[in-house]
Amino acid sequence: MTQEFSREELRYLKLLAEQYPTVQDVCTEIINLKAILNLPKGTEHFMSDLHGEYEAFTHILHNCSGVIREKVDLVFRGLLTEDQRSEICTLIYYPEQKLKVVKQEPIDLDEWYRTTLLQLIEIAQLVSSKYTRSKVRKAMPEDFRYIMDELIHTQSHADDNQRMYHSKIIDTIISIQNADEFIIALTVLIKRLAVDRLHIVGDIFDRGPRPDSIMDLLMEHHAVDIQWGNHDILWMGAAAGSEACMATVVKNSVNHRCLDMLESGYGISLRPLTMFARDVYTDCETTQQAVHKAIAVIMFKLEGQVIKRHPEYQMDARLLLHQIDFENKTVTVEGKVHPLTTAYFPTIDPADPYALSKEEREIMDGLSEAFRQSAQLHRHVEFLYAVGNLYKCFNQNLLFHGCIPMEENGTFTSITVNGMTVFGKTLMDASEKIARQAYFSSEPEEKQNACDHMYYLWCGKKSPLFGKDKMTTFERMFIADKDTHAEPKNPYYSLYNQEEICKKILQEFGLVTDFSHIINGHVPVKVGKGENPVKANGRLIVIDGGFCRAYQKTTGIAGYTLIYNSHGMRIVSHQPFGSMEAAIEENHDIESHSDFFETQVERVMVMDTDIGNDLSDKIYNLSRLLAAYRTGQLIPLGSK
Repeated sequence: MTQEFSREELRYLKLLAEQYPTVQDVCTEIINLKAILNLPKGTEHFMSDLHGEYEAFTHILHNCSGVIREKVDLVFRGLLTEDQRSEICTLIYYPEQKLKVVKQEPIDLDEWYRTTLLQLIEIAQLVSSKYTRSKVRKAMPEDFRYIMDELIHTQSHADDNQRMYHSKIIDTIISIQNADEFIIALTVLIKRLAVDRLHIVGDIFDRGPRPDSIMDLLMEHHAVDIQWGNHDILWMGAAAGSEACMATVVKNSVNHRCLDMLESGYGISLRPLTMFARDVYTDCETTQQAVHKAIAVIMFKLEGQVIKRHPEYQMDARLLLHQIDFENKTVTVEGKVHPLTTAYFPTIDPADPYALSKEEREIMDGLSEAFRQSAQLHRHVEFLYAVGNLYKCFNQNLLFHGCIPMEENGTFTSITVNGMTVFGKTLMDASEKIARQAYFSSEPEEKQNACDHMYYLWCGKKSPLFGKDKMTTFERMFIADKDTHAEPKNPYYSLYNQEEICKKILQEFGLVTDFSHIINGHVPVKVGKGENPVKANGRLIVIDGGFCRAYQKTTGIAGYTLIYNSHGMRIVSHQPFGSMEAAIEENHDIESHSDFFETQVERVMVMDTDIGNDLSDKIYNLSRLLAAYRTGQLIPLGSK
């Protein structure tokens, strides 16, 4: 029976025919795609709340949360000692640095090169086994692609001629002094194939010393997506032009002593602020304290201006400067009077407390220009916009950093955004739209409104990124009573222990399979107090376990990561990282513990993934093109 094609379908098939101009082209691609569908899915690696901890992040990125060690053990356990396997791992993690160490040892270097190259080739063969030869070839560094392809795809039953051929290739690599470069290229390939996709579930910035260096590494990664955290949004807002966000970025950097990152990494000078603080805040014992207080007061004024512009934020309770009683040295917070630890605020005018002084205005003008002119900052922020979102649905999992705001009864919280009432998924979509307007809009009023909303996303009561009722920065700085320091969490953080609530959230985002999960960051898991990162009968996984050193006393560990491969999902807990120097010199790895919490009865194949769905759609369209060719309704463009 002749197949019929609509006019619209034929129009589409004509466009597809330009890419596949002959019957054989179509047949070859269908065969290729159907073969790919039956390969195991690639490994996904999830990390969250990096908070500038560059060395720990770098190590876990390189060791792929233990995946590399597993592969090395799989190939060489029983053949090599644990120390020998550890040395191979370190070489894969840090090839350039480890090669320098090896060359200082009294060894036969040529023999070491030969042995090491053969070992790395075996590991590369293992990690490449779940991919097509075409994909593996594309992952290879271009300069070594031909030779690497020959060596990695050697058959175990190759005849003597083939074995001699490959042996001579290795001999030549060593004799022409190209072994270092080839080893480095092999380690790059192994790491690239060990993890098919990297997910960063928010909060790259603040607290740790080098978020800028983390961003540089992420920009080099072959396949990464980022779900923005509130600390990321803060920096994005600062780059977009929000002065409240700028002041908060500077305040956080001063508080966590990350000035080198701000000044050297992004070229944002704090010299005018420092000079001003020394002159004005003479009550402070150190320059650091004076600068911190000076920028905090500026920040309180600027965020007050934002709150006053937007009564819909419902954040008037955070307007505290006009509640200060300078004579009695007290402040009224939510109707209760509290003594202040200091009432020395020489730049606050009681008649207009949220107005910047002339000197403060000059400082902010200078900072605004510095943020606007920082090419490196804008390079990083534009990357965050390019690969990032507020949330992501990927392979039937829902990834987001903070929360889906909820009421105590389990209903989604409604919020007014740009005159629209939104909740659940619509809230996330509306918030992301505004976040993009903040940076990219050329319409002044729209941009100003969106920049203000970036501040709200950072710390607003119903922000899906903040997830708390209030941010008590003023209280923590100037009120001794710790009861005022509390930051109550959104009900989401108690409700998410219930499987039905998690299913409700997943359904809101169109994820209804039995193997759908929420993958969350933001709130550190207090392992020391017995908290489990896997919640709601495995429906939700929290992977913020304490990358940030400041949190490790509270969490009891140094972070969680998540691995999802064709065999299932496992959570990996990490102990504090020593140093790169110890890792390289002494082959020290991060001590990690891995637990499968969901094992697949049958391996997850490419056909079960989002990519598989796309490939299946393509196979269907190619099948229709093939039918059109064979029935004569389309003439193959490659026909003579």
